[in-house]
Amino acid sequence: MSPLTIVTLDWVPDFPRGFVRDIRARWAAEEAGRPYQVETVPGAQKTEAHREIQPYQQVPAIRDGDLTLFESGAIVLHLAEGTPLLPPDRRSEVTQWVISALNTVEIATGHWLLMILQRDYPEIFGPGATDAQLAHARRGMDLRLGQLERELDGREWLLGDQFTAGDILMADTLRQIDHDGVLDGFPGLRAYLDRAKARPGFQRAYDAQMDHWKAADKARAAVAAS
Repeated sequence: MSPLTIVTLDWVPDFPRGFVRDIRARWAAEEAGRPYQVETVPGAQKTEAHREIQPYQQVPAIRDGDLTLFESGAIVLHLAEGTPLLPPDRRSEVTQWVISALNTVEIATGHWLLMILQRDYPEIFGPGATDAQLAHARRGMDLRLGQLERELDGREWLLGDQFTAGDILMADTLRQIDHDGVLDGFPGLRAYLDRAKARPGFQRAYDAQMDHWKAADKARAAVAAS
């Protein structure tokens, strides 16, 4: 099996830790049983080397042997290949839910989340939205969450009893907005997310990302002290 490298940022401040989207690649690798190493790119100063592997200079990206790949959905589907995360007889359904997570649900949740980040971190994200704009974004998000909850009713996972690549992307999309009581009105989604977060693969991926940031803090402190 070819060596797998996951590319993420060298350091981030406290508030996005645990949510930087290399966690999706880490989670998929854990679920697929793929050992991996981590390579970093600077977060503060974009580089040409970063652009060469990710044209938008974002993370994650991966190197899998001779293949370089970006976009978390493409990465998760790639790592799922040949594993129960992407059953051959249900490939199209899994792909449908991957695209649904990123192209329908995350568009609605991301619009609201950006406004919350502007509210909480204006020094980083700029001026915040008005209360009316925030309420409008919340209504749009709640509409999509309600539709998703109805679709999940009676199912453990998106395809029933089988956890797939679609669940990695959908659960992480929900995890990004799990504050301000967003999921209080959606007990089905709350239970779904809790099941996903309880998976050993997610726990290993989360712990590995948090360990990465702790090591980055130590490295920065050592440089500052030298």
